Amino acid sequence: MVEAVQDAAVVVTGAGGGIGAALARRFAAEGARVVVNDLDAGRAEAVAAEIGGIAVPGDASTIVDRAREALGGAVDVYCANAGVASGGSEAADEAVWAQAWDVNVMAHVRAAHALLPHWLERGRGRFVSTVSAAGLLTMIGAAPYSVTKHGAYAFAEWLSLTYRHRGIQVHAICPQGVRTDMLDATGSAGDLVLKPTAIEPRDVADALFKGIAEDRFLILPHPEVAGYYQMRAGDPDRWLTNMNHLQQKWETAE
Repeated sequence: MVEAVQDAAVVVTGAGGGIGAALARRFAAEGARVVVNDLDAGRAEAVAAEIGGIAVPGDASTIVDRAREALGGAVDVYCANAGVASGGSEAADEAVWAQAWDVNVMAHVRAAHALLPHWLERGRGRFVSTVSAAGLLTMIGAAPYSVTKHGAYAFAEWLSLTYRHRGIQVHAICPQGVRTDMLDATGSAGDLVLKPTAIEPRDVADALFKGIAEDRFLILPHPEVAGYYQMRAGDPDRWLTNMNHLQQKWETAE
């Protein structure tokens, strides 16, 4: 058991399935009181019933106050997990770009804006951002997703460096492929890049809890991502050339 989350008041957005449901299950198993959020009320209620949690369906950007009330007046841990996997290039419709930005970045910003006054007043709080390895690296065939996940990572990093001395703990989870509906929606690019090494949602939850126990910001459920990230920073041209080879392989297979 991870002592830091026992009896904690936890909110998990996008928890009707996939990584979010796995996080909600794990927090509940560790003794936390969990609000399960999802746009799909039926899915939120099903997971909440399974784990003895509380369903608070709706737009993740708007549920902090309702979740806090449902948990008795305080939120200890907020998991900004809801996301959208938007494919396409620079030519993607502006509505696609706007939705990706709103869900993958601004929902995190709005949640932090609502949570931080309470957390700073009492000197503690934990913000968990489900980002993606695409936020550290990139993803072929998915410009809106890659760009906004970089934004999500940057915001989590900013929160951590700005508030860690005031008791705010931040974790950024950056997996590659995870066997969820979102992975299925990535199409042939996901088949090429993500599915061969895809893990289960519960593996992501395990990685997060190990990171919480070790008080680590960056959570890498796929450890090899650390090497890719180092290569990207140390020799960006080599890394971009390798990624371009992958792009060409995908184009040839299309």
